[in-house]
Amino acid sequence: MSARTTRTRVLAAAALAVATLTLTACNNGEGVRDEGASAGATSQPSSTPTSESQKNKETTTDAGQAASSPDSTSKPKDGKGAQNSSGSTGSSDSSKSSDSQDTPPTRTPCTSANTRATATVVSRPLNHLLLTVTNTGSKNCNVIGYPAVRFGEAQSVPPVMEESKPQAVVTLAPGESGYAGVRLSAADGSGSNGYTAKSLSFYLNTDSGAASKPSLPAKGVYVDDSIAVTYWQQTMADALTW
Repeated sequence: MSARTTRTRVLAAAALAVATLTLTACNNGEGVRDEGASAGATSQPSSTPTSESQKNKETTTDAGQAASSPDSTSKPKDGKGAQNSSGSTGSSDSSKSSDSQDTPPTRTPCTSANTRATATVVSRPLNHLLLTVTNTGSKNCNVIGYPAVRFGEAQSVPPVMEESKPQAVVTLAPGESGYAGVRLSAADGSGSNGYTAKSLSFYLNTDSGAASKPSLPAKGVYVDDSIAVTYWQQTMADALTW
């Protein structure tokens, strides 16, 4: 065999090998593409369960929100009930507090037994008498209203001057004094049915059970039908204002 023939065969064999490799490579490339397409096709169904899972999750979330909605509705009811309960308790406590505030403190009334009384004729205003009561007890006492006075054998109690009514009840601590003024007669002499009285008795108020009997000047005091008294006052000046 000649060298030329051998070479021709070698070249032919090499060409065949190259062609075979090329064909194989092409087939392998198509296989890769097919596998890629197959993998892509396979990945699409995998995304579907994910979407369905999200939908299920959203449905579950919506259901949870719907389920929690009654709770949120019921909570204000419970809260309202608690508020009503608390409110009623507060009202009850407020009522108790109001009742305790409405109940006045217990005080001892001033009487002839726990006071000392005096009667003094004053120069101003004219024809006036000053009644003084001093607390001789160990506790505070109240002088309520106005004195019910009686001069000599008089049968009636003189009227009170309403404009002299104080803003509050006069309370006397032990040793303190309260005052009331008595207008004995008209300063201008316009009164009638006048007489001279040499004795005096008075009750601390119209409900008092025992009378105080302070002494009068030896010559007595002149009284006519213009006589009037003031309410009990905390100060001497207030008692002699009218």
